[in-house]
Amino acid sequence: MTKATAGKSAKGNGRKRKARTPSAAGAGKAKMKSAQAANSGQKPAPEKVAASNGKAIKNKVYERELARLQIELVKLQEWIKDRRLKVVVVFEGRDAAGKGGVIKRITQSLNPRVCRVVALGTPTERERGQWYFQRYVPHLPAEGEMILFDRSWYNRAGVERVMDFCTDDEYREFLRSCPEFERMLIRSGIILIKYWFSVSDEEQERRFQARIHDPTKRWKLSPMDLESRSRWFMYSKAKDDMFLHTDISRAPWFVVNADSKKRARLNCINHLLSMIPYEDLTPRPVTLPPRQEPVGYVRPPIEHQNFVPEVF
Repeated sequence: MTKATAGKSAKGNGRKRKARTPSAAGAGKAKMKSAQAANSGQKPAPEKVAASNGKAIKNKVYERELARLQIELVKLQEWIKDRRLKVVVVFEGRDAAGKGGVIKRITQSLNPRVCRVVALGTPTERERGQWYFQRYVPHLPAEGEMILFDRSWYNRAGVERVMDFCTDDEYREFLRSCPEFERMLIRSGIILIKYWFSVSDEEQERRFQARIHDPTKRWKLSPMDLESRSRWFMYSKAKDDMFLHTDISRAPWFVVNADSKKRARLNCINHLLSMIPYEDLTPRPVTLPPRQEPVGYVRPPIEHQNFVPEVF
């Protein structure tokens, strides 16, 4: 080995190599590659992901697949808008099952005028005196819209039943009328898709503990969530009874195994895309026109404007 070669080798060995960690940049590159394939007319092929065996899915695979699926969601959005479809997607499940994470990934790249999230709070005194389904009807989609219900009218069969927020008669009436209500929605032209996110006792415990120790997530733990832990099997029975009465052929329940958040997100989005046949109607790439020349325009002095302090 020559001195020059030895010097280069020593210099190279002395370099600090940065650890490669998953980042938003990695996800951006994955999305860009998928977008290039979509623009060329080539449909990106799904990554072959092994079935869950207790191991976490690799971040690189997750980011690439999520980017591909989000581009397909944009195509679905354009199809819904063009064909004036009315779509309702219901997300139900135990607390900390990952419903919000899936909804966030679905809406991340979509137009909020086409795809809206409905997450209703505690009913008001007036709403308690209404027909039970009445508070949900105003949020149903018009033509060309997709509505995602982050919890829905199934509150009555879950939390209201377990926490005794409704009477036995109200509960039994819900089980009788809910299938008819949903059939009526379907007859009106609404595409209704229902997901139940299933999470194990151990995984829910782990996620609750993580929220307790994370100040940015502690707000997610409500007194109702804590109470649900002590009534685990009551919720299980309520869910079984709900499925028995409302798992109808025209609006069946689809169960998402949610012990792995990343797998649940990919599986749910992939299934949602398979439920509505669509074609690629995304607009083709455009060419920006030249900017107008500033003829006769004089910008006011910037000293007259209030700027945000540049702390960072």
